[in-house]
This record gives sequence, structure tokens and C-alpha cells, in this order.
Amino acid sequence: MAAAGGAHAHWSSRFGFLMASVGFAVGLGNIWRFPYVAGENGGSAFVIIYLVCAFVIGVPVLMAELLIGRRGDAAPPIAMARVAERSGRSRAWGLVGGMGLLAAFSIEVVYSVVAGWVLWYLFKAITTGFAGIDTTNAEAQFSAVLASNDGMLLWTLAGLAITGLIIYAGVKDGIERAVTIMMPLMFALLVFLAIFNAFSDGFTEALAWLFTPDWSKVGFGTLLAAIGQAFFSIGVAMGGMMTYGSYLPRSISITSSVFIVVIADTMVALLAGLVIFPAVFRFGLDPGAGAGLIFQTLPVAFAQMPGGYLFSVLFFLMLSVAAITSMVGLIESVNAWIEEQYGIARHKSAVVVVGSVAVLSILSILSYNVLGELRIGSRNFNDTMDFFSNQILLPLGGLFIALFAGWFMLKEESRDELTTLSPAGHRLWYLAVRYLVPPALAVIFIMGVTE
Repeated sequence: MAAAGGAHAHWSSRFGFLMASVGFAVGLGNIWRFPYVAGENGGSAFVIIYLVCAFVIGVPVLMAELLIGRRGDAAPPIAMARVAERSGRSRAWGLVGGMGLLAAFSIEVVYSVVAGWVLWYLFKAITTGFAGIDTTNAEAQFSAVLASNDGMLLWTLAGLAITGLIIYAGVKDGIERAVTIMMPLMFALLVFLAIFNAFSDGFTEALAWLFTPDWSKVGFGTLLAAIGQAFFSIGVAMGGMMTYGSYLPRSISITSSVFIVVIADTMVALLAGLVIFPAVFRFGLDPGAGAGLIFQTLPVAFAQMPGGYLFSVLFFLMLSVAAITSMVGLIESVNAWIEEQYGIARHKSAVVVVGSVAVLSILSILSYNVLGELRIGSRNFNDTMDFFSNQILLPLGGLFIALFAGWFMLKEESRDELTTLSPAGHRLWYLAVRYLVPPALAVIFIMGVTE
């Protein structure tokens, strides 16, 4: 039985839904962080453990989030409240959906500024190709970016404007149309850049870094890293997937779609490793440079490599696509709720949400310089937003989604949404959201708040 509710937008194709979901899951942090964490924790040994964690923890929660969204046929707070009511539970469960929206909004305020850096560096790549830049110049250039409030605001607003225009146009004409162009473009750029690297020095070292199993590096810390990476990289508990689930027609299988999203997300991360790390090893750079790897380390490599201009432009174009598609998912979840909750037209709600993010992003920008010493406890504004969303809201949101799907939602409701699963498959999913996922997410939460 379909969920109650009025007219609600839907994806016109499974491909559009998959591209939107993968685009939301593949973020900037995932592109540079996953390959590094894999290399530091045993290469392919970590990848194997990650995949097990992704399918045991990430897949069940993502399936739960999508089926709740489709069952409730609305934005996360409304969808969860509807499904809870149909299961004879309190509509207060809608607060869990609200946690996802709060997490998405908090992440977006900080993420939009980093996305602005990417667009700025795409502009730098197009205009200069980083010609003649060395380590000292690269560090000075990035420091100048962080010191320029006007520049950061300009490029942050540029990223938000692109995102806002996509959302303004609607689910089919905006989001779906954009991702069906942008995501294949990103995949094509990744494959091209990886093939380019295959014929360059450093590729063998990158392969060894990523794919040589080193079980001596595997321990309890590796397991925790794999669980955390599996949970966060797929994009659950941020409202986006539940919102995208509400646009999912009944004819599209949730189960097979989730598996495709997780596998595609992992493949993109590994391909990114084959794009980034050959240059790192070729020029003796630091693979553990974190976010600085993108903005300080790689420009030096681009300046030294043959075809560096083309490589730098394509690389930052690929990153820009990853940034925008993630921003679309984060903002759309909040936008859909405002649109439905208050009956505001989409084009007006899009302006409200994007405008709110833009205003608050000023605090994020200022935290890199003039407000850098202003502390909330021991953290500045950006660190506080990151801690609040990633260490508190996301693991708790995922935990409550799993508990709701496994213990409070009627089993018949989930069974009706997962019709392509065999009875045995549904039992396995049900056991996972009941007994496997909650303890794992409880550990992530405890480790996060006590670190």
C-alpha cells in the first residue's frame, strides 16, 4: 500500500535516482580521505574490512532510510512521523528526521565554504595551471585564500548559487537533469585521470599503497576506522537519502539500488586514490596531508608534471562536481521539509534555505582568520559545527533510524517496501538493524564524543 499524502515529486528514472544518490554520497572528504585511510590501515586488507562493514552496517541503515522516506512520501520529519503513526507509535519519532535535517544544515554551512575553495582553485587552474608554483608558493597561496574573506565569500556564494539554481528548478528538471549530466562527467574524468596516471611514475607505488594487503596493520583501530568510514561515506542520517527515498517510485527496487550506491561510492573513492596518490609518490609528497593534500600538495605536483595544466583543470572540475552534487543533497533535504511543512513554493523555499546557509557561512569564513581564536569550549565555530554534526547528530541519527526500523516500525511495513528481497533476505536485514547496527553506531558515538 502506498503512503498517504498529496502530490509528491518522483524520479523519472532509476538512473536519475542512482546518480543523485551516488553524487550525494561522494563528497570531497571521501575523495581524499578514503584512499589515505585505506593505505594507512593495511591497503586492500582495510578495503575488505571496509566493504564488510559497509554491507553489514551501511547498507541496512541506508535501506531503512530509503524505505522510511518512500513509505512516508515526504521530507524526513514528516515521513518518520507518518510511518510511526501507521505503526501505532508516537509521531514524536519525526524528531529523528529533524536531527537529519539539522545535521545536513550544520554540515552545509561549513561544507559550502570548502566547496568555494574548490571552485576558486578550479578558476586558478584554468587561469594559471599552477605554473611555476613550489611548496612555499603553494602554502602561501592557500594561506592567502584563508585570509581573503571577500574571496572566500565570493566563491562560497558561487557554489551556493549553482546549488540553489539546481534545487530551484525542481526534482526532475533540476536535480535529476543536473546529476544525469554531472555524475557521468565526474566518472569519465576520474577514469581518464586514472588512465593518465597509469602511464606515469608513481602509479605502481599508489597501487601498492591501496591494494597490497598488510594484515599486520589491522587491529581494533582499523575496525573502528572501517566502521566509521563505511557509515559516514555513504551519507546516511543526513536527511538527503530519506528525502531522495521519498521521490522513489514503487517500481524501483530499494535493495539493488542501495548495493549499487555503496559499490559505486567505494569505486569512486578507490579511483580517486589512483588519481591523487601517483602524483604524491612521484614527487615525494606527504600522503597524509589531509585537506591540504588538495590545496597545497597537489598544485606543486601539477606544476611539475607533463600535461599539468590539463590535469589540474580536469581534477578540480571533477572535485567541483563532487562538491556541488553533495551540496544539492544536503540542501534539498531541508528545502523539501520547509516546502511541505509550511506550504511554501519550491522556488521561495530554495531562496530561504540557500540564503540562510549563505548568511551563516560568513561565520565559517571568519573562523579561518579574524574569529579563529573565538572558542566555544575548546573549539572554534567550524570545529564545533563539525563535532556537533559528525560526532553527535549523525551517529545518533543512524542509531535511532536503525532502532525505529528494527523495533518500532511494523515488520509488515518494511516487508512491503522491500518486496524484491526474499523472506530470508528480509530476515537478515531485520536482524542487522535490530542487533548488529545499533551496537556499532553506539560505539562510533561513544568514541566520537570521548576522543
